[in-house]
Amino acid sequence: MLLWFRNDLRVHDNPALFYFLQQHWQAYQQQGEMPQMRALFFISHGQWLQHRVSDIKIDLILRHVDWLERELGKLGVRLEVVECDNFQQQVDYLGDYCREHNIRQVVVNDELEVNERARDRQLTALGIELLAFECDVIVPKGKLVNQDRQMFKVFTPFKKAWLKYVRQNGFDYIAKDKLSPFSRFSLEAGYEDGNEYRRIKYHTGLSDAWPLVDEVERRVIPEFLEEKLESYHELRDIPAIKGTSGLSPYLAIGALSPRYLLCQLINQNPDVLNAHDSPNFAWLNELIWREFYRHLMHHFPSLAKGKNFRSKYDSLVWSQDKALFKLWCQGRTGYPIVDAAMRQLNKTGWMHNRLRMIVASFLTKHLLIDWRWGENYFMESLIDGDLAANNGGWQWAASTGCDAQPYFRIFNPVLQSKKFDPKGTFIRKYLPELNSVPDNEVHFPHDYLRKNKLDIYWPAIVDHKFARERALNFYQGA
Repeated sequence: MLLWFRNDLRVHDNPALFYFLQQHWQAYQQQGEMPQMRALFFISHGQWLQHRVSDIKIDLILRHVDWLERELGKLGVRLEVVECDNFQQQVDYLGDYCREHNIRQVVVNDELEVNERARDRQLTALGIELLAFECDVIVPKGKLVNQDRQMFKVFTPFKKAWLKYVRQNGFDYIAKDKLSPFSRFSLEAGYEDGNEYRRIKYHTGLSDAWPLVDEVERRVIPEFLEEKLESYHELRDIPAIKGTSGLSPYLAIGALSPRYLLCQLINQNPDVLNAHDSPNFAWLNELIWREFYRHLMHHFPSLAKGKNFRSKYDSLVWSQDKALFKLWCQGRTGYPIVDAAMRQLNKTGWMHNRLRMIVASFLTKHLLIDWRWGENYFMESLIDGDLAANNGGWQWAASTGCDAQPYFRIFNPVLQSKKFDPKGTFIRKYLPELNSVPDNEVHFPHDYLRKNKLDIYWPAIVDHKFARERALNFYQGA
């Protein structure tokens, strides 16, 4: 038996790992000797490049692989880190590895995406049994359907069904203390069978601002629940304030369990599943949105292939203006909230959620540029790039997706800026060029700059009123 880590870089609440340890524990009890426990992880830079995984996310992944190797050693599991450039090389390597070591069963946690599932089918065709568990959602995918046995296409009824399911059925969760019996098999640090081995370290430093998941569980999550949860519903849309949990990168690489997060939330707020009007429900609502997009991609795998969810918009002819797209990417649109947001992304590898909606609306509605261009740029840049959530968010903004904005809802970036960054605090952090501009002018400073003959900021690349009317005509044409 072999354990294969993929997008599940954790020991806590990892069902594949727990099953793997249990099976070896039973063998130990029967034989009195612990069989060697093998695990694999593939570094596949070519595949990551094909899937547009950002450099900062890759760095976070590899830091956690290094951490995971140490944690598995405490449980007696030797993790082998192998470089295979793409999925085909993974299949070839596993086929040879299983034949060499007479392994018939590989234990994994299931992956949602189309290419990953095609790779797994290749392995099955080779005669390798893949025993797959589900650990990326709280409610198992496929369990929530409407009266017609179809997946919900609107979030609110999905949320109601999700809450009802959890209240009635609970959810699986493997607590940390269930791993403690296996600690007796800990490998000696740096040694196995008397031979010294060195962990392979890949560290660029890009993700150093983000702690490893053990610190996140020990410090970040408790601090958020104790100090920020009560005000989350009010502050989560204010980009100048650190009012969000900052946990999305760890969920994206499988280092953090969503089931664990729900456990922690319920421990602190026992009635949160019933208290929809409670301020504390706002954070749970975001977790349910994440579930919604993953369930959607399970039911509609074409979403992973760049297809519009609403096929009526397949006839839209998007702009191919690469010059305008480049200005958007660089944060040079002439709309300060858009430009500051893009600079935050380019500088830090992360963007505040409210800002993601603003810049996505701007690209698709103001510039009429294909949402897929923005989706790809986000994946190439974000530390928390997640195909299901990223696709869902972009199609929501572009009005082509499930539960999307009606096409006639077009964010006004100036009004959004005034509402969520009223004093321009966030804008000035990433656009210091505007430090001298008064608060009431900073959201669209062009008249002020002309009157004062200041050449410190670039012009707006499109007029909002014109862009809005053009977008309405564009979507009506579908």
